[in-house]
Amino acid sequence: MKSMFKQYIKEKWDKKFEIIIILAAFSFFFIAHSCHKQIKPEKGGIDLISNVYFDASKGLDKMQNFHISRLNYSGDTILEIIPDVTFPEITNEIYFIKDSLYYSVGKENSNSTILSEITKKQKPHLIRKKQEGALFSDEWIPNYLHRKNLSDTVLFKKKYKRFEVNSATSFSRFYIFPTDTILPYSIYKHAEIDYGGRLERIDSYNKVKDIFVTLQLLPRKNWDNEAKEIFDYNHFVKNKK
Repeated sequence: MKSMFKQYIKEKWDKKFEIIIILAAFSFFFIAHSCHKQIKPEKGGIDLISNVYFDASKGLDKMQNFHISRLNYSGDTILEIIPDVTFPEITNEIYFIKDSLYYSVGKENSNSTILSEITKKQKPHLIRKKQEGALFSDEWIPNYLHRKNLSDTVLFKKKYKRFEVNSATSFSRFYIFPTDTILPYSIYKHAEIDYGGRLERIDSYNKVKDIFVTLQLLPRKNWDNEAKEIFDYNHFVKNKK
């Protein structure tokens, strides 16, 4: 069974698979335009978690959970922690993200990393070309213009606006939490603008491959311990100068 999951992960970024595009098509933003006042938290974190159900029509027994990314932000600076697929408690990589660029922090002695020095020593990479963790794209939801609005619902004590998109090969349902609080990472920003909130969940079923996928964006107020050490150390170094 593990070999099946590893093979799935290896191929998950291949855009031939429509269901995986749902996981990959994220949007990145730092500035949101609105006619009303919006709240931008100074610090916090975002977890991207996905549950993948194989042979979904036969039941939900063949399931694998993926912690795709742990994003930690301080202002407009993001530290992204990429968990290991098989052992999420192990960190595979840490990225430093600033504006439209990203740098590798690495795992060794990362708590003593000076972020400003990384930008001097490393060649930056475009965030939209990053191939692991949270992917960044301006793509719209496929078939978005033909979506169907649904009645509001309550999940985990939160009220959500909903809409769904249906096609010959897939079916997806989107859950948007109405809020004025904006985060430095967004799933499908164009839909969030239209519905006045934050897209926090997508349920998608691939009719051809019989795979059901849930993708969740989970905001939190606190940093991961790894990110906290890096942010605190950089704050110390900055104030020491």
